[in-house]
Amino acid sequence: MQSQTLINYSLYLADNSLILAQRNAEWCGHGPVLEQDIALTNISLDLLGQARSLYQYAAEQINATNPGAAPATEDSLAYLRDVYAFRNCLINELPNGDWGQTILRQFFFSAYQFLLYEKLKQSSDETLAAIAEKSLKEVTYHLRWSSEWVIRLGDGTEESNARMNKALDELWPFTGEIFEPAAFEKAAAEAGFGVDPATLKNAWMEKVTDIFTQATLTVPAQGWMQTGGKEGKHSEHLGFILAEMQFLQRAYPNAQW
Repeated sequence: MQSQTLINYSLYLADNSLILAQRNAEWCGHGPVLEQDIALTNISLDLLGQARSLYQYAAEQINATNPGAAPATEDSLAYLRDVYAFRNCLINELPNGDWGQTILRQFFFSAYQFLLYEKLKQSSDETLAAIAEKSLKEVTYHLRWSSEWVIRLGDGTEESNARMNKALDELWPFTGEIFEPAAFEKAAAEAGFGVDPATLKNAWMEKVTDIFTQATLTVPAQGWMQTGGKEGKHSEHLGFILAEMQFLQRAYPNAQW
């Protein structure tokens, strides 16, 4: 039972990083200026690296618990699972929108990942702890970069402020799911190798409030939130992401670079 919880938890962390990396990568070559285009592309690569480490670890656990089955690999977990098998939060699969919406989504999720990896460094699972420690160095930059952009756009021109408020209206209803623990997150936390996301919410709100104050943005009142991603109930957007991302592997099975 604990091994399955570890697999589910590792896949959840990997799915979040992979899908957000894929979304951000859509900006490659389309960023507002070359420097920021490269910055966001590097963030995508960081997230992809995190996903690979977690998928590799999940594959090891799957193969250890199912010795007679076809071996799982990082590629099979990324490219051969269908929509319902992914456990990423809904916010990460939403369309990019404009630059402001992409920035705000990155800020929201980086603030969460920073707090998550800070705690996950103390995981009783040595591999998860090591991945968290390495990833935290990357996420620290992601959070600083996205925070600076939120402030720049929120406290910029009338138009940039209006765009950030529009992005806030679009994204805020998807933030609650991040901190609503799924069954596998609760089990992982109880087993000592995972983190209950509900314990991170207050610190996340403090960070968001601080940056929003500098950005002259207002934290919305708490209200109804979208959920379902952690249970495999996704928006139509994830299907389009996977159709593009998985095409080569499905069209040419076992293809390798």
